[in-house]
Amino acid sequence: MTLRRQYQRWFGRYQIKDPRPIAAGSPYTFELPSENELLAVAPGDLVKLLFRSIPAGEWETERMWVIVTDADGANMAGTLDNEPSDMPQLKAGDRINFCRDHIIDIIWDDDRVTPPPPSPRSRDYWDRCFVDNAILDGRRKVEFLYREEPEPPREGDKFPDSGWRIESDPPELSDIESSSPPFSYVALGAVLNRDDSWLHLIDEPVGNAFERDPGTGQFVPAEMPIDDSE
Repeated sequence: MTLRRQYQRWFGRYQIKDPRPIAAGSPYTFELPSENELLAVAPGDLVKLLFRSIPAGEWETERMWVIVTDADGANMAGTLDNEPSDMPQLKAGDRINFCRDHIIDIIWDDDRVTPPPPSPRSRDYWDRCFVDNAILDGRRKVEFLYREEPEPPREGDKFPDSGWRIESDPPELSDIESSSPPFSYVALGAVLNRDDSWLHLIDEPVGNAFERDPGTGQFVPAEMPIDDSE
């Protein structure tokens, strides 16, 4: 065991993170249970929480399940139902105190006569796209985007390519094949979290391109880029 893990085991503590600021900053990729679902949680249900190690471990947080044993208004308690990956100060079976608003996911007790109806979920945006990293890190806004035939699925891919290619410069100033600026292959929701001004275009079919009009700030039809590989 490393010195860090020994220190964590003997002197470390943990914090249950409030997920609401995370959800507010990433509305297209981080969805929380509805208020009605949170109010319905009772002993016997399984809930998932965000645990932060103090001092920090290998990861910023670990998502772990807790079996609810006590519920008193907003205050709740339960027993940890996971073995932490990098929090030796915690172990399965430990008592955990938390608030209803800390819950990020729920598995209802099988013995519940009538579980609450699931909340209507917003649309998922997990399909992939290529995007300029300057957009992902917040330095630039979406200026040009086009949709081409999606890449064939890669081995192990959980989500397909959407075909969207999203850039921070108009086509005459940018080349998605070049190494500068670099591009990443990420979920559409990760782009929307940074700039959702193009959301109304997301269902446009393959073969369409759009660029932001510098005068109005609105997206207007544009020419598809020429494929130099053919």
